[in-house]
Amino acid sequence: MLHDPLIFAPDGSVARLRAIMAALRDPETGCPWDIEQNFASIAPYTIEEAYEVEDAIAAGDWPALEGELGDLLLQVVYHAQMAEEAGHFSFESLTRAISDKMVARHPHVFGSESRDKTAQDQVADWERVKAQERAARDRGGVLDDVALGLPALMRAVKLQKRAARVGFDWPETTQVLDKIIEESRELNEARDAMGPAEQAEEFGDLLFVMANLARHLEIDPEAALRAANAKFTRRFRAIEAALAEQGRRPEDSTLEEMDALWNAAKAQEKADEGR
Repeated sequence: MLHDPLIFAPDGSVARLRAIMAALRDPETGCPWDIEQNFASIAPYTIEEAYEVEDAIAAGDWPALEGELGDLLLQVVYHAQMAEEAGHFSFESLTRAISDKMVARHPHVFGSESRDKTAQDQVADWERVKAQERAARDRGGVLDDVALGLPALMRAVKLQKRAARVGFDWPETTQVLDKIIEESRELNEARDAMGPAEQAEEFGDLLFVMANLARHLEIDPEAALRAANAKFTRRFRAIEAALAEQGRRPEDSTLEEMDALWNAAKAQEKADEGR
């Protein structure tokens, strides 16, 4: 059993968490599962924990948020531990780097610049500083460092925002809607005359333009789709419940019957909203 007092110190804070992670990764006395992990194997857990943080926020579940933020912090400590073992960087260097970045990107708070700016002015300043940082890293392209691992809809919006900042954007939402009609037509033609690869390409084009419409309407497409998923789940469960009262299951009913139950669930939701 390990006897490092920091590991068992209730008030050890981040230092305690780092000591625990170092112990778990110890090649002689650590946990076999933790020892076997690497950046690639841990990355999916990191993404999952970030989504669970978002779920807790959306639900307004603050005790859950505390736990999920702890899980996400563990992921940061995990990656930092592996990086330190490999000689890439340390927890201290990453916290120093992010602290330096935040100070540099907020000269209106930590420097001599005036705070008498709108939020939009500050966003423009932020993007200017980020562009300078990309250029210093020989990554000066407008679309450089938009993470490849982002969810596709989220990345589409970020790519479009970057392009829009240099003027590559439709000025009116109506033009985006016209493009959606065009892409829908091309998808329909691809369905009838093209193979699976061409159909997938046209479908991707349509999704990309839909993401652009969301951006123009200031809608988060990921959040909108999550809400649509939740609504579909809720209404389909209402179908299952209604059929269960009749001693049946969805596979025992017709599409017309389920569609009628769907419409009933939809009407009930609207009635409940109106109360």
